[in-house]
Amino acid sequence: MTRESSPATRCGYVAIVGRPNTGKSTLLNALVGEKIAATARKPQTTRHRILGVVTQGTDQLILVDTPGIDTGSPKLLGRVLNESARAALADCDAVMFVVEAERWEPLDAQILEMLRSSGVPVVLVINKVDRMARKEALLPFIARLRELHHFSDVVPVSGLKAVNLDALLRVLVGFLPEGVHLFPEDEFTDRSQRFRVSEVIREQLLERLGQEVPYATAVEVEGWRDTARVTHIDAIIWVERDSQKAIVVGKGGHMIKSVGTAARHVIEEMLERKVMLRLRVKVREGWQTDVDAIRRMGIDG
Repeated sequence: MTRESSPATRCGYVAIVGRPNTGKSTLLNALVGEKIAATARKPQTTRHRILGVVTQGTDQLILVDTPGIDTGSPKLLGRVLNESARAALADCDAVMFVVEAERWEPLDAQILEMLRSSGVPVVLVINKVDRMARKEALLPFIARLRELHHFSDVVPVSGLKAVNLDALLRVLVGFLPEGVHLFPEDEFTDRSQRFRVSEVIREQLLERLGQEVPYATAVEVEGWRDTARVTHIDAIIWVERDSQKAIVVGKGGHMIKSVGTAARHVIEEMLERKVMLRLRVKVREGWQTDVDAIRRMGIDG
């Protein structure tokens, strides 16, 4: 094939937006085919704008995972995360608005109003259809939401079970403008291995701790050393109070050992090599209201 007759490449950005806990990060991981964002059953798991890259032939789709938007968040960290999500709309070619099947809340309506004013094409993605007790309720739910806005398309999916993801990708690549690919074909994220490791550790904390303590934690990878057979990783788990440190460590160190063991297994699978993981817990009072601390921990905004 001559250079002149080669097909044009396409490349563009699609933001993933929605309220907390609609499964945005699970969906991102499933579309990319790699674990790049923390997923948990708790809201506000995502604290970063994370790029996931899907390259299919001449098309490169750059997915922008955003923190769940929560207009009632009182702390600086919450406001930073909300602004990070809104900022993602500025340069994207389309938006995936993720909602839960058979569930429409006032916050969903607020986010839709924000998207409507942005002028960006919106694809409504109805996630978690695998959890529907009555599948016949899906079509009436779609019809109800179509009355609220002229969506560019509506796609029901399950990020967890990888249902209908090919159809979603076909819809999304239709919004890509012509342009050169911004990432090599074999890259699937803009985030480093250190970041992905910190997300794995934080995910294990979220899964094991109570309702409030997880949101007072942050993970910082401070040391990384590769040897011939083993990768040695040192990470700090930051909390806001001594009482939280005691909970994270657990009686006799049981909790921190459990977190470390589970995280190490996931990291070894991710890096495809043996890992020695060392975790320490440190206290930094009020870090969620400290601009410098939020920046140090790499949180967007």
